[in-house]
Amino acid sequence: MDVVLVIMCAYAAGNFLTASVVGKLFYARNIRVEGSGNPGARNMGRVLGKKAFVITFLGDAMKGVVAVLLAKSLGLSESIQLISLLAAMLGHIFPVVAKFKGGEGISTFIGGMLAFNPFAVGLVVLAFLILQPFLKTFSATGFTAISLTPLFLFLLTKDWAQVGLAAVLVALLLCVRNRHEAPV
Repeated sequence: MDVVLVIMCAYAAGNFLTASVVGKLFYARNIRVEGSGNPGARNMGRVLGKKAFVITFLGDAMKGVVAVLLAKSLGLSESIQLISLLAAMLGHIFPVVAKFKGGEGISTFIGGMLAFNPFAVGLVVLAFLILQPFLKTFSATGFTAISLTPLFLFLLTKDWAQVGLAAVLVALLLCVRNRHEAPV
């Protein structure tokens, strides 16, 4: 029962769209009708500036952190921790409170992975820095670096369950949701 409850709580947390709340409370603006209309950190930064980007990024990242740490605090397996992160991302990307039209899940993924395995995130950042001069665009570089997460988890843990059961699902979700950002 703990597992189902944790996954449901993670999905519910994902439904908290930081950009929408910050936009309305602090800027009296509806981010869902400005810029790209996406309730995420990148659109907030484009429309409302760096401060709005940072606040939104941190708020959305915390959803991933909470999902992983909740599962971890209950002594649930690492695979369940990653599935909990997946649930938080699904809540952010397909929030029931916003007619299933949410953000892209990148910030939530990064926060959850930091809570799960900060070394894997360090490798993603390193990959980003190495790839940036070649791929040139932030989106293509970020997409590619994040897509390497399952490989980095395997190199760090040698645990196929993490890679096979959950990490690939998380990376695939990002790839599918953000396919328009993929390098051509």
